[in-house]
Amino acid sequence: MKKALLIFTCLLLITNIAFAQNESEKKTAKLVTTEKEFDFGTIKEADGPVSHTFIIKNEGTSPLVITRATASCGCTTPTFSPEPVAPGKTTELKVTYNPAGRPGQFVKTVAIYSNGSDGAVIVRLKGIVE
Repeated sequence: MKKALLIFTCLLLITNIAFAQNESEKKTAKLVTTEKEFDFGTIKEADGPVSHTFIIKNEGTSPLVITRATASCGCTTPTFSPEPVAPGKTTELKVTYNPAGRPGQFVKTVAIYSNGSDGAVIVRLKGIVE
């Protein structure tokens, strides 16, 4: 009888652990961008830096926190709010490219890191500097 009770208790405990893990997996943030790439077209070096704002949405069930955004080059600067984004809400990631001394075609990437379920999300800027 004691063995049966012990086995039943162990099975109940395992079931509760599995259920709790499954529930915690459902409650995650999910970072989604409305666009993955922006093309500036042809820009003039003399006009100075250009910027584009990417809209980021939290399609998860927990608050989304952007922890960092890393550009592929020092000529590209991402800025964002560190405030949590509620499920279903949006925030902005502004990316500025400085074309000074960089004539020709360019493609720059920014990796966005968060507590989201998909790890880093990559966005791109491209164009031609005259």
